[in-house]
Amino acid sequence: MTKSRIAAVDVGNDSIKAIFGELEYELNIPNITARDTEDRPVIGIEELDTKNPLEGIHIKVHSPALKENNVIYRVGQLAAKSDNATELDPGSSKSEEDQTLVMLFASLALDAVKEENAQLFPRTKNVIDAQYTLGTGLPLREVKEGKDAGYRSKLVSSVHQVEFLVTPKYQGLKVNIKFQEVKVYPEGFAAYINLVMDNNLKIINKDLIDKRILIQDIGGLSTDIAVIKNRNVDDDKAQGFNLGVSESLEAIREEIRKKHGVELDSRRDVVEIITRKNDRNHIMVKGSRTSVHDITDRILLELAKKQYRLLRNVWQKNSQTEICYFVGGGAHVLKDYLKTINNNLDGYNIEFFEDDKESIWMMANAYYKLIMDYVRKSEKSKADKQPVKN
Repeated sequence: MTKSRIAAVDVGNDSIKAIFGELEYELNIPNITARDTEDRPVIGIEELDTKNPLEGIHIKVHSPALKENNVIYRVGQLAAKSDNATELDPGSSKSEEDQTLVMLFASLALDAVKEENAQLFPRTKNVIDAQYTLGTGLPLREVKEGKDAGYRSKLVSSVHQVEFLVTPKYQGLKVNIKFQEVKVYPEGFAAYINLVMDNNLKIINKDLIDKRILIQDIGGLSTDIAVIKNRNVDDDKAQGFNLGVSESLEAIREEIRKKHGVELDSRRDVVEIITRKNDRNHIMVKGSRTSVHDITDRILLELAKKQYRLLRNVWQKNSQTEICYFVGGGAHVLKDYLKTINNNLDGYNIEFFEDDKESIWMMANAYYKLIMDYVRKSEKSKADKQPVKN
């Protein structure tokens, strides 16, 4: 019988972050896909086995959960180089997009084909049967609309197949993915768990436990503000908004193209320009280092003002709030602008994560903690039900 492997997957708008097993494998892939054909040309095909598979993800995905089945995709870095690359659109629902599922299945398949997992999953010729216990999440707005139940049932009710086409090391392999269990968590709640608990769900932040706090999670397509009091997320007061950083990143990308004639492959390239340590807000134009500060500052300051308005409105309705934590990839992009606005205006008690990785990986880490807790409790419950041998 196939053993079920733990997977915690955050399908973020910018990239997918996934943690597997006993924290032994992490994946971070740009959330970009591009439709393709079977016979994608490869330059230097003799080198295919020596290249990094993550740089050449080329797959065919078969799943009854998809609206469009049996489609061939380039994924991640490979897709970013395509003329027809697609990223999730503002206003779309994560739970209803084929791209969310394609990215999820791709990440699981990339874990399943690893040589280290050969003992874990049965392999017949070129077909691997993999089984996962998955922890993942959806924006609060979608959970409030009840979309989490439909999303979960799409995953657990079928077998999903990923076939690797012209992918380094894995060409010709097929992975059948089954889910033993899927848990879909609201993103705001997950952020809270990550703030106060370690991987064994032991409380590590006693100061926060009984505080009234807000968590503003700024994503690519949406923003969730979780309201936490008495150690619980107040579902009635928590709010989800259709406001993320994607449109602003797209606007920056378009202005750079118009003003400087420079084509950036994806929104992720824009994030890199805005957040890198050296040469921040600079690009190369015809070999010359050129500032794009005027473009990024104007567009991001406008978005930061909108995000600040959301904070102010929710805080006014929850006046006894003691602190707000900003989390997520969007908070990482807007951090300096939000701090400046707050210093000039209301001076709320707000906090950011100075460690970029901690902020970006927060959701995946939270799902990992929650799914591990579920598995431990399930195993304990089974053990308790076992008849005692005389």
